[in-house]
Amino acid sequence: MISATIGLMVFLMVGGVPGIVTGVVSSAVALMAVQRRESPRARRERDRVVVDLPLAADLMVACLRAGQPIVGAIDVTVEAVGGPLGERLAWVSGQLKLGAAPESAWQALAAEPPLAPLARMMSRAALSGAPVADVLTRLSDDSRHAVRAASAAAARRVGVQAVAPLGLCFLPAFVFLGIVPVVAGLAGEVLLP
Repeated sequence: MISATIGLMVFLMVGGVPGIVTGVVSSAVALMAVQRRESPRARRERDRVVVDLPLAADLMVACLRAGQPIVGAIDVTVEAVGGPLGERLAWVSGQLKLGAAPESAWQALAAEPPLAPLARMMSRAALSGAPVADVLTRLSDDSRHAVRAASAAAARRVGVQAVAPLGLCFLPAFVFLGIVPVVAGLAGEVLLP
């Protein structure tokens, strides 16, 4: 709908055969841009996964160090964390319980950017036999650091984004209270005898 409106507006502004061509092209570009946008629901799920990942990794580490097998640690984590991350981990746990190879079960999560490090580390640990608890501890530390860095960047962006509205409020006031009286005073002296 939006892309068709943009194409129609371009056609009406340009007109003629060039308007038709530019209207169709701009409509196609707008359609691709709209389809590429991430839905708010998907963004919320991704953000929740990013925030829950350090806790989930810590819970799995605690369970593994207490003697739980990896499937048991995942199940405890699924119950504690829930949400979108819990759903994805429950799927991995189900695959492992059904006898799937750990590498293939974890690689299914690699398509999602927030879960790609977890999938890579767990697949590597399954292939190499490395201690999973150590891998998860490193993942937890790395993801906590990434969440902190993203929060700090978002806080800095808020300050920058607040400048434009403040400028739009103060600039007219400065012009009307500072410049207009000076110009009016000078114009009165110059123009009046």
